Amino acid sequence: MTPQISSLLVANRGEIAVRIFRTARDLGLATVAVHSDPDADALHVRAADAAVRLPGAAPADTYLRGDLVIKAALAAGADAVHPGYGFLSENADFARQVQDSGLTWIGPPPEAIEAMASKTRAKELMRAAGVPLLDPVDPATATPADLPLLLKAAAGGGGRGMCVVRDLDALKEALRAASAEAVSAFGDGEVFAEPYVERGRHVEVQILADAHGTVWALGTRDCSLQRRHQKVIEEAPAPGLPDTLRESLHAAAVAAARAVSYRGAGTVEFLVTADGRPYFLEMNTRLQVEHPVTEAVFGLDLVALQLRVAEGAALPLTPPQPTGHAVEARLYAEDPAQDWRPQTGVLHTLDIPGQVRIDTGFTGGDTVGIHYDPMLAKVVAHAPTRAEAVRALAHALAGARIHGLTTNRELLVGSLRHPEFGAAQLDTGFYDRHLAALTETAPDAGTAALAAALAEAAPAPDAPLAARLGGWRNVRSQPQTRRYTSAGTEYEVQYHPVDHPGIRVLSAERHLVTLEVDGIRRMFHVKRNSNNTEVYVDSALGAHTLTPVPRFPDPQDRTEPGSLLAPMPGTVVRVADGLAPGSHVTAGQPLLWLEAMKMEHRILAPASGTLTALHAVTGQQVEFGALLAVVQEEPQP
Repeated sequence: MTPQISSLLVANRGEIAVRIFRTARDLGLATVAVHSDPDADALHVRAADAAVRLPGAAPADTYLRGDLVIKAALAAGADAVHPGYGFLSENADFARQVQDSGLTWIGPPPEAIEAMASKTRAKELMRAAGVPLLDPVDPATATPADLPLLLKAAAGGGGRGMCVVRDLDALKEALRAASAEAVSAFGDGEVFAEPYVERGRHVEVQILADAHGTVWALGTRDCSLQRRHQKVIEEAPAPGLPDTLRESLHAAAVAAARAVSYRGAGTVEFLVTADGRPYFLEMNTRLQVEHPVTEAVFGLDLVALQLRVAEGAALPLTPPQPTGHAVEARLYAEDPAQDWRPQTGVLHTLDIPGQVRIDTGFTGGDTVGIHYDPMLAKVVAHAPTRAEAVRALAHALAGARIHGLTTNRELLVGSLRHPEFGAAQLDTGFYDRHLAALTETAPDAGTAALAAALAEAAPAPDAPLAARLGGWRNVRSQPQTRRYTSAGTEYEVQYHPVDHPGIRVLSAERHLVTLEVDGIRRMFHVKRNSNNTEVYVDSALGAHTLTPVPRFPDPQDRTEPGSLLAPMPGTVVRVADGLAPGSHVTAGQPLLWLEAMKMEHRILAPASGTLTALHAVTGQQVEFGALLAVVQEEPQP
């Protein structure tokens, strides 16, 4: 009989570690965190009863070192290990090593993980179990009739090693690039091809199984809104599925679990075509990022159930009945308008209002670094109906104050309020069609700049009493001028405390300015970061980050024309074949590949011309703004 767990180590970081610790505390368990050097002061470390350092920064040296994690668990007196998701969560060897060390493994049997670890081998198992599958395509014999194709890494997930091919001439290079990315991400370069389903839906089934033969199918989730094959918005139940399709998905998921003698929590993922045909994609032998929407709908704590199943408890024969609808949005530190470029730096403020669940690994003042996924938080709304849940989530995100980093918040709000999403017209091509419209420049920042200038000129709370009582009547009679930039646009504000065209100043304090704009009262919340380099203005008109313009420009800001600067800190993982000073390049040609925060980014030639300098080499760590190369544009004829 499995002994009861008393102390739990989470072999992970960030929001999932914090979330697991929350349940562990509720169950009366002691908690142990592990951390890399960059994570020494991270929220998951602060949330645990004890923490053990994993020396180093890169995941390969820290969170992926199973031997160090087990050593940490034994040293801290833990008797169980929960892997969370990502890192070692689907590593069968690690699961065995945990068990061989006398620790309880909070996950499925190593044999089940192994069976599902390779997508190609998993599909063979599922075919034998009668689960519907897409037929694979041999890239060597592919014809135009097979297009478009989807290339996928056989190991791992998260969108790494995936590529859509629409032209046979591009297939060879796409295979090479997908294999290289798969090796970098998972240490396994195996890639396979299958038909790419246009406008398909990504629907999955949460399963939970015990050691006594009970397998629950806990409804469906729709995860169709994706960027770079990574999920952005998820919901439960998947809307608009006929009962017959829903039942067949549940049956297929249970069959998949039984085929590998599954135990614990897992997810079976399907692609559903526009005409309602489901095909098995993969089985994730772990907890999913989007598990909170299932928890909300079924009123369950899946982590608590994982722990009880690991202790040998039996599940009831049937799960509880679902109620209502839940929607989850993943808030990322990234710029969707700039090829989803991840952001790093200090998160000064993270404040999300409303009756929503927030799973996060950050608080205000924490730093978002270069080594890990840039997800800041998962925000979840649950309501009796889908429309109410979507509305509540959009409202909470729209009212959030997120300062210090560019995020995908506006994209999330726009997606949730988009007519297609509201009508549940969901498919994986949503952002292919709508990204440009959803990332249009924010509403004019002129009024926000005015609010920032008024707040700057307002007397401080500790100013002399006479100054505070004098208020806005005790100021210069001539208009004052302030200049700010926002999203590449400069705003020069000439302001007078009591006289603005179409705007009336009702009150102005250092952190709150109230204006009457075209007859409508508006409140603007104003905050400066600690070194006064940015001003954040939040209102119902939108959120704006303003940069005060110095009186004189800094000559160091000038760079040589054609300079290619690193858009983020990261690692140069590839340089184009044969690229060297003197090479001729064409506009838009990929020159370098930079990896940051688990994503690859191409550095493209800004114009056709000659490469006059190349400072980047494969394996090099570069800082934000580092000079990578210089392209001298060829003269126009």
